[in-house]
Amino acid sequence: MIASLPMYARPELNDAIAYLWDLIRKNLNDKGIKAPETLSQDAEGLSSWLDPGLVLSQTCGMPYRNVLHGKVQLVGTPDYGLPDCPPGHYFSAIVVRKSDPRQALKDYAEAIFAYNMENSQSGFAAPLNYAAARGVSFTNRIESHGHVKSAEMVVNGQADIAAIDAVTWMLIERHDAFSSKLRVLEKTTPSTPVLPLITSLTLDVDQVYDSVNQAIQDLPQDMRDAMFLKGIVKISASDYLKIPNPK
Repeated sequence: MIASLPMYARPELNDAIAYLWDLIRKNLNDKGIKAPETLSQDAEGLSSWLDPGLVLSQTCGMPYRNVLHGKVQLVGTPDYGLPDCPPGHYFSAIVVRKSDPRQALKDYAEAIFAYNMENSQSGFAAPLNYAAARGVSFTNRIESHGHVKSAEMVVNGQADIAAIDAVTWMLIERHDAFSSKLRVLEKTTPSTPVLPLITSLTLDVDQVYDSVNQAIQDLPQDMRDAMFLKGIVKISASDYLKIPNPK
């Protein structure tokens, strides 16, 4: 058995995530579904998502449509109550240094673009699709291996521009002092479904959904607020699959 909730994990949220998992695990056990006592937060993403013993994890929309579809079940999509988005949807904040005088996306056509990884919807696919529609290709790219690291690379001058998952950006603004050195240049649109929760093909997905839904409702409000977590909604696989990959 394996479970993880790694996507928005950071030290300030460790207690809230652990408590949420305790609630989910209790609900699963009450339904006769065995679940590990602790989360495997450091597990390698793809191998853990494809593990036949997967109980619950959160993946990204891009690996879901490119690799995981048909090999896992969609449990549901967390709703973070983001502005100007349908429930369970998000966008990417395109950030640059506050001291950088360039004001338009086209001004960054030859700039160094930091991305977290090539299988990221919010850090790679969404901004490249958005930029391409405006005649910008970001050919000068550097991989950071994490949204927070992308933002730090822009601050430190290792990169000039990056696209940060909207939830991660709100957490950066709340917890990281370096955020004061960044500004949002643009937001990617249209919004797309948030990083989905998944489980293996062997489990009763409705029971897993009910366990997560009840756990979120029972989570103390201060912990929900810490994670910006409002609830969970059901979004169809087709809504994830129709999102284009960058050319």
